[in-house]
Formats: sequence, structure tokens, C-alpha cells
Amino acid sequence: MELRHLRYFVATAEGLSFTRAAEKLHLAQPSLTRQIRNLEEEIGVCLLDRAKKHVSLTEEGISFLADARRVLALAENSVRAVQRLSRGEATQLDIAYSHLFIADLVPNLRRALRQSFPQVALSLFEMTPAEQFIALEARKIDLGFVGHRFSAAAKNLQWASIARHATVAVLPANHPLARHRCISLKDLETLFFVGMSEKTYPAFHEWLRETCQQAGFTPRILQDAELAEGLITLVREGLGVTLAREQIGKLPHEGVVLRPLTPPVKTDYWIAWNAGNHSKPLQKFIQIAKSLSEKAPETRRSSAPGAARANWPAVGSIAARQ
Repeated sequence: MELRHLRYFVATAEGLSFTRAAEKLHLAQPSLTRQIRNLEEEIGVCLLDRAKKHVSLTEEGISFLADARRVLALAENSVRAVQRLSRGEATQLDIAYSHLFIADLVPNLRRALRQSFPQVALSLFEMTPAEQFIALEARKIDLGFVGHRFSAAAKNLQWASIARHATVAVLPANHPLARHRCISLKDLETLFFVGMSEKTYPAFHEWLRETCQQAGFTPRILQDAELAEGLITLVREGLGVTLAREQIGKLPHEGVVLRPLTPPVKTDYWIAWNAGNHSKPLQKFIQIAKSLSEKAPETRRSSAPGAARANWPAVGSIAARQ
């Protein structure tokens, strides 16, 4: 049995006429009649009741018609899907993120992508940066809102900075520096620091060192937390101070104060994707993320050396890929 046999049967069953079906299929009627008869003989079931003046479906034919339609639709969808893949048009984008930093962007990202690629499904999955790096390398996600750029990440990743966030000092509420409205990085030189674990945020220590080195010192990191909430707990318990993006203030932080730095320190927020992923919807998504971030206060767009560049116009749960 071949797909053409199913097409012949469906055309005949829908029109209940060999003559009309033959015209629709551009076949000679005797040839169509023979093909339908061959199909019935192959499966051993009579599908059509042939009377002198009309054709009707048998009970078996009614059941077989529904299945034949599904098989033909599946075959057509499969062809279209592989054609879209050949043109670099994915049907789904899997994006990983940290809710703390892009929650405000999500509705606009979905809306803008749907306008450009209504056939593309956008799936968002919350992952730690470490999980994102692994998934990006394995092509299990299309793009990650990774936050910090990680110099030791796989060489096949491309990067773009979509925003710059204010950096704040995080201190116990009873610390003497907490009385100041602003804090100089140099004021933190003699203090112990706490940080984020390399297992979950592999670029945090690197970023913290580079930031503190702007003031001429290397931070002494005594203990790490797995999550941002744990980082706040370590600070509240007096185990050290730390630096973070201002968005950390969205989390409950009783017993902890956040103080802006003077002079101000800005931290780039990075997205990353696999260089081998040439999906057109992905490139559009990158454009949209940059464009939306540009409209937000205190943000800017910049591309890292080697990141994909193009003259794009402005645009106003995970079951990992197997």
C-alpha cells in the first residue's frame, strides 16, 4: 500500500463518485477504479459499496477514511517540517532563562516573536547558567539568558550583551557601611566575600574578581551559595558581603541592605547561543531581545567580538531535546 492509494481512496470517498475523483486526481476513471480495487484486495476489506447509480462507504470504509486522512496529513506535515528545516526555519524555540532577570521581558518577547513567526512555538525553561551552558553545547536549547559571560565556556558559543545593569553592594543591615547611601568598591577591600557556586553560576567568581580588580584588589571569597536566595542568607548571617545586579532586590532581603556603588559600576547581561544554530526564528529572537532591552532604561546593546551581527530592523515546561 502506498500513499497514492490512500489519496485515491480519500478523493473517491469524499466525493462518493469515481468520475469526480478521477477528474480531481487527473486520472482515467478505469485506472482509478482499478487502484481502489487493488487497495481493497491488499487489505482484504471492502471499503466502497458500488451500486449501479451511486457509491457509498461501507462501515469499514468510514473507519478507514478517518485513518487515511490522518496518515496523509502526517505525511504532508512531515514534508513541510523538513522543508522548513532545510530553509533554516525552526518550528520551536527553546529558551532558557533566570526568572529574576528577564521576567519583565517574557510577555513582550512572546508577542513580538509571534508577530514575525506565528508558526513558531516559544518554550521557556528556567535553568541555572551552568545548566544552560551544558544544554547549549548539546543543542538541547536554542538560546540562554546566561547573565555573565563565561570565558571557559565552549568555543562554539556566540554571545551578545543585551543590557547593562547597575551593580550593588549587598551587606548585613547591621554593618557599619550600611549607614552609607553609596559605597566605594575600595571600602570593601578588607572584608570577606561570599559568592555563587561555580556548580550553578560558573562565571560569578570570574566576574566578581574582575569587578573588584577595578578598585585594585582581589576579593577573598569564604563561602558559596547555590542560589541567589542562599547568597542573601549568607550575607544576612554575617558570613561576608558580596556584589550583585540590582535585580537581586526583587527577592526578599530582610536583614540585608543593597547600596549603589560610587562611582557606578555597570554589569553586562549576556545571552548565548550555539554558533552552529542557523535558525531564522532564533536570529529574529536575538534581534527582538536586543531591541526590547534597548527601550528599557539603563540598558544598551552590544555584540561581543565574533558574535553574529546583522542589520536587523527594530521590532516594536523542559523535556530536553533528545
